[in-house]
Amino acid sequence: MSIPFLSLQDQTASLKSQVLKAFEQVIDTQGFASGPAVAAFEKKLASYLGVRDVVCVNSGTSALHAALLCVGVQPGDDVLTVSHTWISTAWAVSYCGANPVFCDIDPSTCGMDPADIERRLTRKTRAILPVHLYGQPVDLDPILDIARRRGISVVEDAAQSIGARYKHRQTGTFGLVNATSFYPGKNLGAWGEGGAVMTDDPEIAARVRRLRDHAQAARHQHVEIGFNWRMDGLQGAVLSIKLDQLDAWNLRRQQIAGRYRAAFGDLPGLRMLPAHAWCEPIWHVFPVFHGKRDELRAALDRHGVSTGVHYPTPVHLQPAYAHLNLRPGSLPAAERAAAEEISLPMFAELSDGQVDEVIRAVSAACHQLAR
Repeated sequence: MSIPFLSLQDQTASLKSQVLKAFEQVIDTQGFASGPAVAAFEKKLASYLGVRDVVCVNSGTSALHAALLCVGVQPGDDVLTVSHTWISTAWAVSYCGANPVFCDIDPSTCGMDPADIERRLTRKTRAILPVHLYGQPVDLDPILDIARRRGISVVEDAAQSIGARYKHRQTGTFGLVNATSFYPGKNLGAWGEGGAVMTDDPEIAARVRRLRDHAQAARHQHVEIGFNWRMDGLQGAVLSIKLDQLDAWNLRRQQIAGRYRAAFGDLPGLRMLPAHAWCEPIWHVFPVFHGKRDELRAALDRHGVSTGVHYPTPVHLQPAYAHLNLRPGSLPAAERAAAEEISLPMFAELSDGQVDEVIRAVSAACHQLAR
């Protein structure tokens, strides 16, 4: 049995006729750039999350960029974030002309370590940008408390966590303005690119709507430097359909994660993220950690189990950020996660038989590597 790390084939096939019908409506209304389908999805997602406004854009990267602009991040400012993330988190800071200042991660969440924030703050710190990695919520309360005391804005990177809850509230709703991605492989993924900004601030929502359309306050009236960030109308149609299935898909991911956790708890050399009573992860990725990562991945590949790595080189050690002069050892928890993380197969359409096979393969490989 060959088991993919991720497959969208079954999900796409199950929705194909419904999506094609929705595409016809987009074609008939000519709503190709933003348009009625996107507006309808924005209202639907806002209701799902419990926020006042959702504003859709063309990617999660653009959404992060927009969010940071709307909390006033300017050239020369500092933005606290993490290095163990997809590089878009840092790109958004750099696009504003600001400096990413990296906190280390909490190994129990692989998100920002609240205990590392205070020593990273500077007089130039404008925002804190935590990432809910793997669909695992960060411990937000201490981050929000520090931000309140210092008068700093929080922007959540919820690109991997739509549907996850922190203390019974949806992630992506705690910061002044927050961002997510609808890249196809996400739990709520488009059939192309897409992203969104979420906020309860009507002025911020209005500004993002302007910025995404060349900063037009009215036709041909451009009130600041704007962008071409409009979402494709076809993606709005897809996302409206898929949102109806999101809770069921996330529940299936949680069931799979539960089986993995029950089976892997005593395996030699293997670590998992601990369970936290204060959050409900939605397992965009199911990460495990092993000191012999490459050997374990090779063994699983021989068993027909495909895996991924999220992410092998932390952002502070990427060539693009060499100018920050951060060396190996500067963020030890992030660097250890980058060296040891393996992402196991995780998608809602995995069958029970496939999950059984993954469990057998991981168990056999870990015992073999421990000899």
